[in-house]
Amino acid sequence: MPNPRRLLLAALLVPVLVLAAPAPEREKAWPSAHHTAVGLPAWARGSTIYEINVRQFSASGKFAAVTADLPRLKALGVDILWLMPIHPIGELHRKGTLGSYYAAKDYLAVNPEFGTEQDLRDLVAAAHAQGLRVILDWVPNHVSPDNPLTQTHPHFFWRDEKGNLTPPHGTDWTDVVQFDFDAPGLLDYQTGVLLHWVKNFGIDGFRCDVAWGLPTKFWNEVVKRVRAVKPDVFFLAEAELPQHQVAAFNVSYGFDLHHAMNAVAQGKKSASAIDEAYAKIRAHFPRGGALMVFTSSHDENSWAGTEFDRLGAGYAPFAVLTFLLDGVPMIYNGQEAGLDRRLEFFERDPIVWPKETHPAARLYQALTKLRREHPALHTGAPMRRLDTTDNATFYAVLREAGGKKVVGFLNLTAKDAKADAFDPALAGRWRDAFTGETVTLDALVPLDLKGWRYRVLVSE
Repeated sequence: MPNPRRLLLAALLVPVLVLAAPAPEREKAWPSAHHTAVGLPAWARGSTIYEINVRQFSASGKFAAVTADLPRLKALGVDILWLMPIHPIGELHRKGTLGSYYAAKDYLAVNPEFGTEQDLRDLVAAAHAQGLRVILDWVPNHVSPDNPLTQTHPHFFWRDEKGNLTPPHGTDWTDVVQFDFDAPGLLDYQTGVLLHWVKNFGIDGFRCDVAWGLPTKFWNEVVKRVRAVKPDVFFLAEAELPQHQVAAFNVSYGFDLHHAMNAVAQGKKSASAIDEAYAKIRAHFPRGGALMVFTSSHDENSWAGTEFDRLGAGYAPFAVLTFLLDGVPMIYNGQEAGLDRRLEFFERDPIVWPKETHPAARLYQALTKLRREHPALHTGAPMRRLDTTDNATFYAVLREAGGKKVVGFLNLTAKDAKADAFDPALAGRWRDAFTGETVTLDALVPLDLKGWRYRVLVSE
């Protein structure tokens, strides 16, 4: 959802959960760290997510344009195509000219702005032929006020003391109305929606909007029913709640990590802020839990600023870091073209793709290839930070699996810096992942990196 929603989340999360989705189990502490996470399907462990804003992806804003560009996306090395919501958009209380993708008027239909149902089927089939998976952005927390469900199933919705439909509590989301998750039949209906897209369109999974707004028991049951039909279906939660990965979601948003990277890039925190974000994950999430790691998204780009606004000249090392850290990396469409402007959210504002391959595309191609080919960078492979004599400036991270090691040394500041890293695991012969140069290291490695520079090595 648009970032104003995110800004309200920290202050309003507790009242939203209490009012919009009363669920006693949400209020008690979850000992999630004592559980084992659902984990990722085998096909997703070395994958990279690519988020597609269909409206802005091309000059036409059509599914067909995405289909035509699949060979380029395949060459970029991404594996999971996340389509932002593809449903018709409500007209009542619509924001802007075209409205928000997240104000669905009909869960079972395709937005004619993007094309036809057959166009979507063609896109999914062509993606599968290229070895890519497709997940849909699903918005289960609310719908547009002119969604027919408000008439055919009025008991599905939360109402104020006067009996009126209401937006989610504590928000300015005036273009949508809130579901009541205690309503009889709502769980069955929403499960049916997901199965419709899985069975009739071959969809491989779902990114679930405002996942924090629904009771955990609701998620557990819905996902269980979908997995009974498609066992390897992929679920991504727009939330960072540990209990979600005990029985339902494969991956959660790495919000804390994302904000930590922004703060480090802006000089507000040292590189060690990244460790603090991961400490929370290790302490609270179930064993084997996974986060989506990203430097941009539709929300961040449109509402918080481009990666250049937030990360400045540090955009490249932080892009590299999203592939070195344990999690599932995500690229937002246009990042591979150096997109340096905020895309309009409620209007047409197509990305202008360069005629020549942008340096950012070459960087991402190298990173996706590295992740795909090296089990050490797959989700769940062991990760540890290596100590340096300047941990505030340098971030050194080691991943290891299958007898191979990948190590990254990153200067996460604008200043040129020197330091020493020491670890017995560094001793040996290595190949530079970007230049192909081979080097032999001792356990003590002198670091000398200019501001925002990085080096990634793979063991020989």
